[in-house]
Amino acid sequence: MIRTLALVALLALCACARQEPTPPPPAPAPAPAAAANTQSPPLPQTGAVPAPAGAAQNETQQATASQESVETEGERPARSDTSLEKIAELPAGAQLPDGKWQPGVNYQPLVPAQPTSVAPGKVEVIEVFWLACPHCYALEPFIRNWLKTKPAYVEFMRVPVMWGPVHRAHARLYYTFEALGRDDLVSKAMDTISTQHTTLAGNSEEESFRVEQSFAARNGVSADDFAKAYNSFTVSSNVQRAEQLTQRYHVEGVPLMVVNGKYTTDLSKAGSDAKLIELVNDLVAAEHRR
Repeated sequence: MIRTLALVALLALCACARQEPTPPPPAPAPAPAAAANTQSPPLPQTGAVPAPAGAAQNETQQATASQESVETEGERPARSDTSLEKIAELPAGAQLPDGKWQPGVNYQPLVPAQPTSVAPGKVEVIEVFWLACPHCYALEPFIRNWLKTKPAYVEFMRVPVMWGPVHRAHARLYYTFEALGRDDLVSKAMDTISTQHTTLAGNSEEESFRVEQSFAARNGVSADDFAKAYNSFTVSSNVQRAEQLTQRYHVEGVPLMVVNGKYTTDLSKAGSDAKLIELVNDLVAAEHRR
């Protein structure tokens, strides 16, 4: 129980963006013994600095603060001049029309474009997400509504981010639900994590399996069926692919939208959940016309 509470507390402290840890402040001058500092060193900053009490935030400011991140520098994929994901400006003819969205501001082109897994004539949209990300959870109703109205030529898929052990545990859970044909349990898991202050993960792979198997059993999945899917070659392959995509796209914040292997955008760039969906629609329409 204590370990579970500790893990919950850790998730609450984690931001959902991969960013540089805040450098430690300069060491203070020696103080008299009576005023000696007995506090522990401050934790690294884990998110946007909160606005002063009563300060108004516009929609864009709120969206900028609503990207989930991980600050563990040791897990950051190294960048180099030969990275496949170097950002370059789009030529005028390849930009979205009417100046409604600006490349480099509202969306980023990926140069060179990355391969997709859809048939000719289709446009691929990927959401990189995390089951325990509160901002992914807030975006979920918008994604669900969009899936009901998106054009038939759009093929949507999700890729769980792979930053650390808890993300890997949640990725395997996500792909297990997918293998079992229980997409409904993805939303249920996100809701459970966000509203019941539980992690649906343990302090080891074995403990994570037991916790997740128990959750599935409470939702109508037999222990044997869950174990078979969880340990299947398909799920293991999907987890490995998610690891590769997280590194290839240098995912530093979730939710992140990737359109047809050519563009990335997120809440802070779009300005809000609704505007993110609007921007994705405009990007996929432009891709379909080409």
